[in-house]
Amino acid sequence: MNQRIGHEPTAKDLMEMHARVMFTHDLDSRMRTINEPWPGEEPAPRFFLGRTIDGSAVCRLRYDIQDKLAEQLTALVENEPSLNEDFQTRPKHFDDYMNLLAADQYTSGPCYRILDITTSSPNMQAVSITGDNVTEYSLAGLEWLNAEIDYAQPCVAIIQDQRVVSVCRSVRVSAEAHEAGLETLAEFRGRGYAAAVAAGWAIEVRKMGALPLYSTSWDNASSQRVAGKLALSYYGVNFTIR
Repeated sequence: MNQRIGHEPTAKDLMEMHARVMFTHDLDSRMRTINEPWPGEEPAPRFFLGRTIDGSAVCRLRYDIQDKLAEQLTALVENEPSLNEDFQTRPKHFDDYMNLLAADQYTSGPCYRILDITTSSPNMQAVSITGDNVTEYSLAGLEWLNAEIDYAQPCVAIIQDQRVVSVCRSVRVSAEAHEAGLETLAEFRGRGYAAAVAAGWAIEVRKMGALPLYSTSWDNASSQRVAGKLALSYYGVNFTIR
């Protein structure tokens, strides 16, 4: 249970959290930047649509979308039907969104919550990695973690021969939720390490009083396999236009 909400979150609650943890917002709930925990700012997408399994839709627009265009987009979102059994179906007004924003690229994928009952595998020892202990391990193939480690916390890894081979860390952070960032070295994939570090990371996030969320894209089959192994709770689909 999420203590900050005071009740078990609905699918719409979770999608709202997803939007808030993924992007920074101004006082008008317009998106400003991608909510990365490390220094630097990247502009948020112009349009975000989160459709949920309970039939609701969460829409966010970037701050520089003109009012008339915002009204048109919002009206279309209000006419989006509920998700059906084919979760990969594009939004009903996909063509309209793309045309109104003069866009030719978009991203979309499933959104999950990592349930409280998830536990890490007893056969795989996941360890917490911080700025204090990261130098104890080899980051060969994952050297970029050095630059992230002080910001992307919690960070949990599987170690083989003192080498970090699989890691899950918080790549978007808010007071109420964290989004997982997962990476496993190619030669160590297919061994269950990704599921183990994701489960261990979720345990650490819950200790902080936040909900662990996991989202991916439809073309990322390996991430979806991890979701299946962990029996994650699916709550909706996100759709963004940059």
